[in-house]
Amino acid sequence: MNQKIFNQLIRLLEKGFIVLGLTFFSGAFGGYSLGLVLPRIVISFLTFFVFGTSIFLTLILWKNTLFIISRNLVLFLLIALAYFSFLWSHAPDVSLSISRDILMMSFFGLYFAARFSLKEVVELVAFTLFLGAIVSTVCAIGVPKIGVHIGDVHAGAWKGIYNYKNQFGSIMNIMCLTFFALPKDNSKIYKYFGMSFAIFLMLLSTSITSLLICLFLISIILFYKNYRWEGRISVILLNIGILIIGCCTVLLLSYWVELLTGLGRDTTLTGRTPIWGVMISRLMEKPFFGYGCGAFFAPKSPYGFEAGQALKTGWIPPSGHNGFLDLALDVGLIGLILFLTIYFTNLTSALKRAYAAYNSEYFFPLAYLIFLAMNNITESLLLGFNNIHWTLFLTVCILLNQKESITAEADSETSYLSNQRRLSINQN
Repeated sequence: MNQKIFNQLIRLLEKGFIVLGLTFFSGAFGGYSLGLVLPRIVISFLTFFVFGTSIFLTLILWKNTLFIISRNLVLFLLIALAYFSFLWSHAPDVSLSISRDILMMSFFGLYFAARFSLKEVVELVAFTLFLGAIVSTVCAIGVPKIGVHIGDVHAGAWKGIYNYKNQFGSIMNIMCLTFFALPKDNSKIYKYFGMSFAIFLMLLSTSITSLLICLFLISIILFYKNYRWEGRISVILLNIGILIIGCCTVLLLSYWVELLTGLGRDTTLTGRTPIWGVMISRLMEKPFFGYGCGAFFAPKSPYGFEAGQALKTGWIPPSGHNGFLDLALDVGLIGLILFLTIYFTNLTSALKRAYAAYNSEYFFPLAYLIFLAMNNITESLLLGFNNIHWTLFLTVCILLNQKESITAEADSETSYLSNQRRLSINQN
């Protein structure tokens, strides 16, 4: 076997591992999805395989790993704070278990960003979620006990190979964004079919929030593509304004549309506001470092019980259904401030990348960061149990700070297009 074929084989194996890892972090092997039919030993093997391989590959690239950490110190400070939260946790066993998940996501995200370009990241995420969409459709039609909610309040809603309909809708939202951001050398048929397929499955999931976010994001990215104010502060101010408007729009329309059309949802955002009231009140008791990852809503937690009492239904919520409040309870206001610092720093960087280049993949970091903020207004999908949302956030942040690879390519392309425009003007 010559060196070229060997390198191609290694690259193929790497891509296969990424597809497996992304599928794992998307929740496809959870207890209410494919985990229903797969033996427990298979799930355990997949968990340790993804974890062990991520650590091994990251350690092999230890020089690159140290360089990445040095360029993302605030990000890894937040990860360290979350990891060690079991030391002061109200439920140390739960926090220690989540610490393992945090390490797994961190090592995988490190490797993903270190070995693949932004273009490859977008293509691999799109391909992985497209496979997930196909398998979800097969399961919903052929094995409804896996793919469809049966015998609960969401009966008939599709959840595919994921745990819950809203999770399915959220994953399809990411799929739509990645297909929208696919590089130009991909087939247009593949691109537009993937987008349409994702939106179709969002409708079958009945996740109104996901559909609203998706349509809103596509609209504003199209706006950004057609109206560029390169290098101006107005771009950042405009984007922050759009982000705020988008979050408020999702918060209101997700629940008030049904209220106004008489479908009977209450004016407390489906019970979320009483929970949020309890969370904010308790946060003030431990404002700096919080209660430890996952501890507030841990099984038999008095705080989770108190939140359930506020609902007056007897149901104890598994989370606060707000990623920012849950993060603050997990790692305190210090952790929340670190996250917001990371978020807005990278949002600014993503804006610069999007406005400095003309390839569609450069819009993905911007679209994904806006999506993450909007989605976490009514869901809890930040740093915690294994999830693709935090894994991709980590990957995007690292890629945005690899200036040598991204900026150089963007500047090269911008320079080329500028020269072409000058030539065209001169010719005219």
